Amino acid sequence: MKPITFFILIMFVSQFVCAQTLQSPNQQLSMSFSLSTAGEPLYQLSYKTKTIIKPGKLGLLLNDADPLNANFTISKIDSSKHDSTWEPVWGEVKSIRNNYNELTVTLYQKSTNRSILIRFRLFNDGLGFRYEFPKQANLQHMVVKEEVTEFALAGDHKTFWIPGDYETNEYVYSTSKLSEISPTIRSASADEISTRAVIPDGVQTPLMMKTADGLYINIHEAALVNYSAMHLVLNKQNLTLTSHLVPDARGNKAYLQTPFSTPWRTILVSDKAADILTSKTILNLNEPSKIETTDWIKPTKYVGIWWEMHVGTGSWNYSDESNLKLDGTDWSKLKPNGRHAANTTNTKRYIDFAAQHGFDGVLVEGWNVGWEDWFGQWKEEVFDFTTPYPDFDVKALHQYAASKNVKLIMHHETSGSVTNYERRMDAAFTFMKENGYDAVKTGYVGRIIPRGEFHDGQWMVNHFNRVAARTAQYKIMLDAHEPVRPTGLHRTYPNWLASEAARGNEFNAWSVGNPPEHETILPFTRLMGGPMDYTPGIFEIKMDYYVAQRPFNNQSPNGNQVHTTLAKQLALYVTMYSPLQMAADLPEAYEKRMDAFQFIKDVAVDWDDTQILEAEPGDYITIARKAKNKNEWFIGSISDENKRTSSASLNFLDSKKKYVATLYMDAPTAHWKDNPMAYEIKSFIVDSTSTLKLPIAPGGGAAISLKEANAADLKKFKRYK
Repeated sequence: MKPITFFILIMFVSQFVCAQTLQSPNQQLSMSFSLSTAGEPLYQLSYKTKTIIKPGKLGLLLNDADPLNANFTISKIDSSKHDSTWEPVWGEVKSIRNNYNELTVTLYQKSTNRSILIRFRLFNDGLGFRYEFPKQANLQHMVVKEEVTEFALAGDHKTFWIPGDYETNEYVYSTSKLSEISPTIRSASADEISTRAVIPDGVQTPLMMKTADGLYINIHEAALVNYSAMHLVLNKQNLTLTSHLVPDARGNKAYLQTPFSTPWRTILVSDKAADILTSKTILNLNEPSKIETTDWIKPTKYVGIWWEMHVGTGSWNYSDESNLKLDGTDWSKLKPNGRHAANTTNTKRYIDFAAQHGFDGVLVEGWNVGWEDWFGQWKEEVFDFTTPYPDFDVKALHQYAASKNVKLIMHHETSGSVTNYERRMDAAFTFMKENGYDAVKTGYVGRIIPRGEFHDGQWMVNHFNRVAARTAQYKIMLDAHEPVRPTGLHRTYPNWLASEAARGNEFNAWSVGNPPEHETILPFTRLMGGPMDYTPGIFEIKMDYYVAQRPFNNQSPNGNQVHTTLAKQLALYVTMYSPLQMAADLPEAYEKRMDAFQFIKDVAVDWDDTQILEAEPGDYITIARKAKNKNEWFIGSISDENKRTSSASLNFLDSKKKYVATLYMDAPTAHWKDNPMAYEIKSFIVDSTSTLKLPIAPGGGAAISLKEANAADLKKFKRYK
């Protein structure tokens, strides 16, 4: 990709000078850049004949230095084209095309003798742009006071949003007009979230919108490295969203040294909702893999000691004593509480279950000392990551799991004490490798230490990326919970298989839960940046089932439940993309419904192809995916609280073959609240000319496996009509 310098005719139009235009490769998107008469950088974006972003300002404000947002002249303009294809280590498709037209504008500020670059890349489905700071005598070190990137929207769009919050993204989504966004009111109702730092009139990215004339717009960022996460603050008078970076304890947003490039700001646009879901623009704006040898990175399906703690039949802590110090406590002398879940016997039970049903791994939470007073104390020396509780035999379980060809998955909860984790990481990862653990789930529940830092600030962004790099050095796969929201860095660190970074399935166990529409919004919002460890597969939908089973029970039924049908829980394995998928319920819940559990056993976690058959944010999604290196397809279809019939054309199948379609569907009487566990399973012969009509219950779904039919299958099953 060789830059070609060119000169563009200067246009004096209204308040703008030096206007340049860039078009996408298919010429559907058009971006223009200009300077105002005050030397302010401006950009705007159009799709076909419609304005998406009106002229919006660009730039940065600095502490103790002149701002970089005005008094510029254009010193150079470069243009280039790029078209290549690359193959991800794992993903939704086998190969990804990276095709864009680029415009790079070099701006000069005469009063300070400083230069900056703004680089624009226009893809067929969206725009990415970033600020670049070359090394120069008058711009070496800088402290960012704020970034002033504007997204000047052209209408009062329907918006799917959660409050801007420095600490958490575990909110239920609200849907409203842009002008009706009220984060402070919305956040007040989320009382189950313990750590919050809400921004007035702020919203988080990825932000999904739909215009009155049917365009879909998504705003996010890509390649978040050595910088604070970007939130957006709304000006309701002019419907402009302005970037708002997460501060540190001193109120500063980022500490930079030239040469440096900011993360990319991304705007995806299409008149088809499906195009938003299939976009690879955010991935393409990230750097290629830093890991040379990747054959140790394996997409994984797992079970684990986890859900029983959420439903109250087990505990993370070994003892009920409190006010314990990590050093100086004789853990062998603590009185056991009798409900500690991560014990040797229980772990062997999960290993046996995983081995019997073909799962790759077993997650074990609560195995290490420190859980007695881990939460809410802002305690620094809270966990170590090498000392097990007395009832957890690390060496014996390593040998037992290896004998069953199952890998144990490590859990490192930090309780937000990141300084403690940084000190202990190398010892923890060494301990993992010595004991056969190749994957780790990290956690960052609570307020961050160093005190005054936020989950989404520059310091923590650097920490999350350091963990990804360090685990790669140890050949360890990573699943991060409570991190900053992903921005496509799983391309750069493919060992970073998944993150949580949103309100997951666990909230259904002990809070008001996630509404039925929740999983139809997440793919258009949180998952735009990367895979989510949502932990699907809950079969025992109503939590009151567990009240009588809780040891030392002192709880009464509370009506909490998963707000889906059982069939929808199956469909989520397809619609909620992740190369790391958990069968999250207890083994006994599956053993009662082995026919439905078969879909979880069969469904792939790595893919050669993905087809979005139908989609509308907040309403429904139907997705078909082809398993890696197999002629097997899986379909997931989900709905919000409304009943509907999904239509799934199978024209993506090999036209020369016939398939057995096994349909896992809502029963006719199914309903997410009234009758959530009613399902039925049917099998038919289908081919590429077939179209499945799938009745979806309120809050329901359907899951379909498609495998090549043999002669016996053709005799056994009827053709689908």
